[in-house]
Amino acid sequence: MHSSAANAGECAQPEFDVKDAPSSNTEKIVVAKKAKFFVGGEMNSWFGVRIPAAGGDKSQVITLRFGAVDKLGGISIWSVPAAHSNGISPVFLSGDLAKEMEANGLTAYVGPPGGYVLRFSNGLTVYLSGDTGVTADQDLVVRREFHVTLAVFNIANRVMTGPTEAAYVINELVKPNAVIASHANEMATKGGKLLPNTKTATFKAETKVPVYSPLSRRTMEFGSDGKCHSGCQD
Repeated sequence: MHSSAANAGECAQPEFDVKDAPSSNTEKIVVAKKAKFFVGGEMNSWFGVRIPAAGGDKSQVITLRFGAVDKLGGISIWSVPAAHSNGISPVFLSGDLAKEMEANGLTAYVGPPGGYVLRFSNGLTVYLSGDTGVTADQDLVVRREFHVTLAVFNIANRVMTGPTEAAYVINELVKPNAVIASHANEMATKGGKLLPNTKTATFKAETKVPVYSPLSRRTMEFGSDGKCHSGCQD
C-alpha cells in the first residue's frame, strides 16, 4: 500500500487510503533503481516471477542463503538467520489460491526469515537485523564470525524485540560500537530531537553504546570502527 499524499498521517498512525496490492513497494524500488536484490529461502522463486512482471529483469534477483557470501562492487554481503515469521499475505496473490488462503487465514511460506551483514570497502561491517527476536546467532555468527562494528536494529513490541530486549542484544550479544534504531513504528523524533517516553528513548537509555536516530534527508557517515564521523543525531 501507499498513501495518496506524502507524509500523510503520523509514523504511529500512517494513512493508507490508496491500495497498491497486489504490487509492493519492494518490487517498485528494485525495478525503478535497477537494483540487485539479494534474497534467501524460497524468495528467489517468488521475486524471480514478481520482478519481471513489474517491469524488471529476473537477473536482478540474486539468491543468498545462510552461510553464503556475494559481492556487489566493493561490498561483501552475507545472509544471517533471524527469528520471525516470513509469510506472503494473500493480498499479494491472485486467483483462486488467494481466495482460498484468505478464507482459511493462511499465508504463503517463502523460506526462513533473515538479516544481512555488509562489509564495505573501508572495513566497516554492519548488521542489518531485519525483524527478529533474540537469537544465539547474534553472538555466534554476527559478533564472533563477522566482528560487526555497527548495527541497524529493528525495535518494536509484540511482533519482535522490544526496546529492552533489543538493548540486551546490542549490549550482550552483538556488541557493536554504535547502533541505528529502526522500525519503531512511532513518532520518535520532533525537530530532529528524540522524544521522551518513546520506545526509541527507552532503547537508547538501556543501550551502552551510542544510539542514533535515522532522520529524513540526513546522511550518516561511519568509519571502519563503526564510530560516526558526521550526520548522526543521538
